[in-house]
Amino acid sequence: MTGVMVGIGSYGRRYRHHRFTRFIFLGANTLFLPIISYVVSTLGDNSNDYVNLHKDRMTTLAALCDSVFHPCMIIIWAFLFQIAAINTTSVVAIDSREGRRVRPPSQLLLRGIWTFYLGASITAKRFFHGLFRFSPTEDHGPLTLICSKIMFTPFALLCAKIWLKCYSFGKARKSFALGHNPSLVFGYTQQLLQQQGRSRDGEDALPPALLVMGEDSTKVEKQPWGYVFSETWTPPTDSTGLVTLDTVWQSDKTMLPTSTPRPKDLCLSFALFKLLRCRFARYDLANVGLKFFWSLLLKDGEHDRVFRVIADELSFLNDYYYSSLPISYSECWLPILSVLISVLSIGYCVVAAYFIVVFAAQVHKQGRNQIHCAFWCNKLQVVSEPRSKSFGSLYFDVVPEFLLLVLVLIAEVRDLSSYIYSNWTKVALKCHCVKSATLQHPLGVPKWIASLLLQCRCKITDHWDEKIGQCSVLVLQPTARTTLVGLLSRLFHLPDQKRRVELPVAVKVCIVDALRTAASSNGCRLGNGRTSLNRSQVGKGFLWACNGKGTSDTILTWHIATSILEVRHPFRHDDQEQGSSPVSDRHKIAATHLSRYCAYLMTWSPELLPDEEAWSKGLYEAVKEDTERVLADRITMSGPPLTPEAEYQDLVKLLSAGSNHSVVMNGVWLGKRLVECDAMQNLFCVYLCYATNLFVL
Repeated sequence: MTGVMVGIGSYGRRYRHHRFTRFIFLGANTLFLPIISYVVSTLGDNSNDYVNLHKDRMTTLAALCDSVFHPCMIIIWAFLFQIAAINTTSVVAIDSREGRRVRPPSQLLLRGIWTFYLGASITAKRFFHGLFRFSPTEDHGPLTLICSKIMFTPFALLCAKIWLKCYSFGKARKSFALGHNPSLVFGYTQQLLQQQGRSRDGEDALPPALLVMGEDSTKVEKQPWGYVFSETWTPPTDSTGLVTLDTVWQSDKTMLPTSTPRPKDLCLSFALFKLLRCRFARYDLANVGLKFFWSLLLKDGEHDRVFRVIADELSFLNDYYYSSLPISYSECWLPILSVLISVLSIGYCVVAAYFIVVFAAQVHKQGRNQIHCAFWCNKLQVVSEPRSKSFGSLYFDVVPEFLLLVLVLIAEVRDLSSYIYSNWTKVALKCHCVKSATLQHPLGVPKWIASLLLQCRCKITDHWDEKIGQCSVLVLQPTARTTLVGLLSRLFHLPDQKRRVELPVAVKVCIVDALRTAASSNGCRLGNGRTSLNRSQVGKGFLWACNGKGTSDTILTWHIATSILEVRHPFRHDDQEQGSSPVSDRHKIAATHLSRYCAYLMTWSPELLPDEEAWSKGLYEAVKEDTERVLADRITMSGPPLTPEAEYQDLVKLLSAGSNHSVVMNGVWLGKRLVECDAMQNLFCVYLCYATNLFVL
């Protein structure tokens, strides 16, 4: 159960909202209380004593059983489970327009108190009374005293963690930098737009004064449309305590000893994240700073920077809605306190593991296992000599306890690293450096430490591994239908099998090129497939392929055509080394990857497309079923490999003769037209522009 909670809670927060994983996660939480209540109830001093009267009414078998090591392990296990639960619990303080807040779960505190009561009442004579003693006595030896401290110390850590989450939630809920931030940002941008309307000098040279941090340092007042700053409106100055994007952009190396643009880009992502929260809160927000974004990032060679800024923006959003990390930044000392509690928890796990090994070795030398019993037989007035016997193996206590300590240690290390390597910490540190330099205050942190923290990165805190999903409705691999994953997908009606691939550089370059073209031609407004096709004389002949009932029809039509074109003109990674055109290769890579990614969206994330979710998913399944039926005989055939021309002719012939779905037939017809056209490079550019716009939308 702890493995489920740590695995789903720490490494799959978003998947807790899926029905199956939510059922497992809630089941592990629900089963904890009855299981621990039953198990702890068997740990009393007299709960394992045994008396049995024989049927002759004259013979009695009696036994006195006791254990020191076993109750200690069970109580520790119960508290460690709850520490793992509180570490993986998300607490979210959001605006009421964004949705419902996720408060700290009160049941965790009640479980901790209940477990503490059970452990204290059942083991009162030995362990709980020994908790307040520091010198051995006749009833409390050194082993019992140390075991008492190890048993109930996790309860103090559990209470500290719960208090920290409750206090952080209360502060974040009332904070204008976190809980009420969307309404304040909306009102602030209205003031900013009015100010820009009066003065437009240098608008393109510097970024707009978007809010980055420090909203709680200035007084605000309530307005019908949200919150605004109470002072007479002027652009934020250094004395207000606000840190805006233009101030960060003007910071030089004297403020922070690093020459990389990474800290500035993080602040830009953080400001964009706040604007995106306004969109989720249903505020009609103008595109403030959009022109600056285009002019700064959409330059030659800046494709990696564009994707990094957007990925960081979404990482802030993911942290805010799916973790408890952001609420800790409502006060500057809360992250430090959280790190201190995590360090204490890690120290406890190490110390507990050491003493468990020592105690287990000592108990093993005494010839005792989990429980040691002394028993004898009474018959009339005769009492037999007492005998002894041990039951259970120490491995049943030690091995699960060590596994649990490792899981808690992993959760604590991950929690600790999330503060050290987090982008939230980097933005807070960068803003602190800017304010210290402008107000001529000491930084408070050595510059080399600040520079190291701003430049260090960790894969644990990266939400995007630069991989994209790939799916296809044309199953051309012979083993695709007979794999175990494919059979399970059909049995449980799971989404189509996917594979994740590294996002090629060519895809990034082509997407940025398409965005730059859209920015220069129609004022940063993205169009649809028809708009992209109209940009090319060749593309105008394929406008009919965008006349489907919806976006899903168009996606599948172009996806099937691109798959057919890929069969006729396969791309090999060594083509470029053999002297082929790198531009043509780049377009091929981008077109095929975006085609499969659009198919992946239809089966795995249809809610991201403009069409109805059920319609997109149903259409994909219908087209996939039709193509699989047609290509079933081709897949089972074995023979020598065909040339690209012969394979293309065979594929088109089968699909044209056996397909019954209009989307498949349109895709085949479009694929044939693309193959017959000589302007291969232009056609890949046409499809690329279409797929890029669809990808961005």
